[in-house]
Amino acid sequence: MPGTPSTYKETNDRENIVRLRSYLKELPRFLGTYFRSLETTKSTRTRLNYAYDLGIFFTFLQEENPAVASMDLKDMPLSFLDEIQPADIEEYMSWLQLYTKDGETRVNKEHGILRKMASLRSMYNYFFKKEMITTNPPAHVDLPRLHTKNIVRLDPDEVAVMLDMVESGEKLTPAQLRSHKQTKLRDVALITLLLGTGIRVSECVGLNLEDVDFKNNCIKIIRKGGNEDMVYFGDEVAESLESYLELDRVAKHPLPGHERALFLSLKNQRITTRSVQRLVKKYSSNVTTMKKITPHKLRSTYGTSLYRETGDIYLVADVLGHKDVNTTRKHYAAIQEDKKRQAGNIVRLREK
Repeated sequence: MPGTPSTYKETNDRENIVRLRSYLKELPRFLGTYFRSLETTKSTRTRLNYAYDLGIFFTFLQEENPAVASMDLKDMPLSFLDEIQPADIEEYMSWLQLYTKDGETRVNKEHGILRKMASLRSMYNYFFKKEMITTNPPAHVDLPRLHTKNIVRLDPDEVAVMLDMVESGEKLTPAQLRSHKQTKLRDVALITLLLGTGIRVSECVGLNLEDVDFKNNCIKIIRKGGNEDMVYFGDEVAESLESYLELDRVAKHPLPGHERALFLSLKNQRITTRSVQRLVKKYSSNVTTMKKITPHKLRSTYGTSLYRETGDIYLVADVLGHKDVNTTRKHYAAIQEDKKRQAGNIVRLREK
């Protein structure tokens, strides 16, 4: 059918563009030129996030700045940006820590504030470099310090326990067991794939049937930014995928538009990232209560395991699709944790 998106990414992009246009209708008109400038450098998801974050900034202005309170945001002139002072930006960052939007209380910590400041700085930088404004207040404000967090991942024994539980359904509630009978092979294949390749959840749900190559034991994925990449997997992943395809997926009757999707929901539609997040939480919560395990934590688990086996940080960066190897260095933090654990037994406080 003409005009019908052929891939998961194309469908996602179209949905994001529709939502972006909806956001922009409520924001100052001058932002149109800025967002058009991003079309060749930023993904639709990033542009959507920028629009959402800038919407929060202009909401702050309406609530806290009397000059904006009675103004229709769409009619705000670009020149108003020159009236914002660095002190206003600092007040905005303080406000972001706790505010109310759409009747809900919102809280931002360092990461959330930094993301919203990134979109604000990007907007100001664009208009300033184009000499459409004369000031750039976000450039004169210190950003919050980002505190280092421990990287959460599953230990090797926890990985084995989790896979056993996905297969057996042990510790699931009666209601969960009923759905487990229908999704067991899919869940085993999906969790095994995430743990055995380290792909992102978005890359996983975007897989089509033709993207799996058993001859070479690899999958074709679309990375962040839209580039294609080949990711290789081992025999355990191959076995789980083959069982799912031959004993489960082949018998499904996908809804129109979802025929090529590798992983389907119970509604016979392409499984969503939210659904994958829920099923990872369902199984991992019975493995460990001390760690909050998400699909991204399974990615970290794979990165750590690969580094342990190879000691090659550049290989890990390449396999995970990281553009900057420094992003990857966090995956060998677990090696340092092992050494720290050993240190705990080295110093004797009292002789036995």
